Amino acid sequence: MPLDFAKISRRDFLVTAGAAAASLAIARDLESATPDDDAYGGFKMCIQSYSLRGFDLQTALKHSQQLGLQFWESFPGHIPLSTVPAHIRQHKALLDEAGVTLLSYGVLSFDGDEPKAREVFDFAKAFDMVSISANPKKSPVVFDQLDKLVEEYQIPIAIHNHGPGATYDKIDDVVEWTKDRHPLIGACVDTGHYLRSDENPVEAIERLGKRVFGVHLKDARSIRNEEELARLTAELPPGAADRLRKERKIMTILGEGELDVAGCLNALRQNEFDRSLSLEYEENPDNPLSDIEVCLKTVRDAVKSL
Repeated sequence: MPLDFAKISRRDFLVTAGAAAASLAIARDLESATPDDDAYGGFKMCIQSYSLRGFDLQTALKHSQQLGLQFWESFPGHIPLSTVPAHIRQHKALLDEAGVTLLSYGVLSFDGDEPKAREVFDFAKAFDMVSISANPKKSPVVFDQLDKLVEEYQIPIAIHNHGPGATYDKIDDVVEWTKDRHPLIGACVDTGHYLRSDENPVEAIERLGKRVFGVHLKDARSIRNEEELARLTAELPPGAADRLRKERKIMTILGEGELDVAGCLNALRQNEFDRSLSLEYEENPDNPLSDIEVCLKTVRDAVKSL
């Protein structure tokens, strides 16, 4: 997972004037919503369960209900990958009880080990997932294998970009490795990581088009003030501080950074995107709910502007 600036973004949020009142207003808005409200404009609004990694599975599912979300992309920490029938039944029952549908899973690596890869696809098929968020090795052998498996299982592989220096750093990386491949090999566009890599997330969605099989909505902002940079790096471990000095970007609450949320949603709508639109909020893991409420309100407001 990427660099965690949890304490920074949380503190910055809490000192914002009126933040507490805004959070209460958002909570009331969620409580008054009805299941018939199409607050997300037809998008399948998910939460990447890594956002709730500070809670066990049942508590995380309960929080998802409170947030008005009925779709999940799980990370392995909440639902371990296993094809044992009892394991599948147990977790399906927990999801059903919470009224949550598991649409996606990840992020998973693929290295050419076919039995291991088949276990992933069997697991995804058991839950009727619409995509697998993936970080496959850049190898023709690996992609030849994925060509075969996505055709056999009819479940897309969605290549997830990470930040600077990662396997899939730039839009061109994903375009290059999906070109001429099976139509079900595509992308999970992580908007925050593209911002960290000085890439335009809207352009990513537009260029990848019908190969966008998942989205991780997150935001980032640039640090242009030297005093702020010095203050933030002073509170980080040496490695994280060095990365922050190099990137000069921090993750933040959706809508408080540089992401064109409405632009991303509009590009997805133009592509007739109908898979998992996952909020992934990585800061403040022990107490993220009020921040997540703000993020979700940002999405709802962006939908209204379309």
